[in-house]
Amino acid sequence: MDFHHVIEAAGIVALGLVFYSYLRRWLESTARIDRRLRVLLNGVVFGGLSITLMISRIEFAPGAYVDARAVPIALVTLVEGGWAGLVAAVIAAGYRLVWMGGSGALAGVLWLLATAGTAALALMWARREGQVRDWLPLLVVSVVGIGGFARLFTDVANAQAAEAARRESAELRAITLLARAAAHEINNALMVVAGGLAILAKHLPADSEDAQWAARAREGVVTVKNIITRMNSITQIEAVPGQGMLPPMLDIRKSSDPANS
Repeated sequence: MDFHHVIEAAGIVALGLVFYSYLRRWLESTARIDRRLRVLLNGVVFGGLSITLMISRIEFAPGAYVDARAVPIALVTLVEGGWAGLVAAVIAAGYRLVWMGGSGALAGVLWLLATAGTAALALMWARREGQVRDWLPLLVVSVVGIGGFARLFTDVANAQAAEAARRESAELRAITLLARAAAHEINNALMVVAGGLAILAKHLPADSEDAQWAARAREGVVTVKNIITRMNSITQIEAVPGQGMLPPMLDIRKSSDPANS
């Protein structure tokens, strides 16, 4: 996991909450500013933070990413209310649906809206219990949560990679044992054929058609010996795609040690 990405995401969230703190003080000191405008402004700002976090993804495995897009939406809902969270969620959802697109766009939009709804319910409960204070604890929880969230994804990715490696190793071992056993049986029969061809060659006229066929048979024996050598030196699994009625099968040449190909 790239911890620089984690620090960057946590810094974006921290910057957003610091901005919110100063913005709220300034707006409260200006009596002419309507509360609805404050809600809208904060929703837009935190929606922009959510988009920024989508762009500043956290790489928890090679080619695999996660982001903390839901954190700003949850935070603005908890500190400013459900309408601000809805505005932020709609802005982030619009970016996810229109700009990013993809097969998971709808699920991403529903996730963002569900985050705002869940945070609004949590805010209602907190207000009823009188537990809403200020944004500093939320900042600490958010920063720790982003790191923990990324770490969790890293552990899951590592576990999946380890399991995939274990399965691949078991599959390779099974194929190797089978190939060596088959090579052994084929080699036993091939030795009999090669011996018979050698004896036959001694009794055939050198320029006869039968001698030519026997020579071709000996070339076939050499070819089969090369195949047996490759079967005994399989180091990886490479398959030949199926064609028509022919199912996929092991590519012995690509799966064996290149030195024996």
